[in-house]
Amino acid sequence: MSRCELQCSVRVAPLPEQSDPDEGVHAWAYTIRIENRGDIAAQVVARRWLIEDENGRREEVRGLGIVGRQPLLQPGESHEYTSWVQLRTPRGTMQGTYLCMSAEAEPFEAPIPMFQLGEPPMLH
Repeated sequence: MSRCELQCSVRVAPLPEQSDPDEGVHAWAYTIRIENRGDIAAQVVARRWLIEDENGRREEVRGLGIVGRQPLLQPGESHEYTSWVQLRTPRGTMQGTYLCMSAEAEPFEAPIPMFQLGEPPMLH
C-alpha cells in the first residue's frame, strides 16, 4: 500500500511595519515548508488554522488552498510559502492541519505543529 506523508516545518519573523503595539496590533510573518516524505504524489487542498493570543482568545480559520494555491507534490518535492497574522497581544500560538488528497484519491491530514508568535514564548 502506498504511503502518504507530508511533513511541515515553520519559521516565524516579526512584522514591525504591520504592527502598532500602542493600538494592540502585533504582526508576524510565518513561512511554511511542506515536504512530501511519502511514496506517492499528494495535493494540499485546504487548510485549518487555530490561532490563540496570550489572553486565551481563539480564532479558527478555514479555507481552500494555501495562499491561493493547491500545490501537488511528488515524492521528495517540497513547497514553501509565506503568509502573515495579526494578534491583539504581543504573544500567541498557531497550529493547524492541511487537508490533502493522495494521487490514489485517498484523503488524509497533514498536521502543522504548534509554533510561537512573539518573544518570550507564551506560557500555558
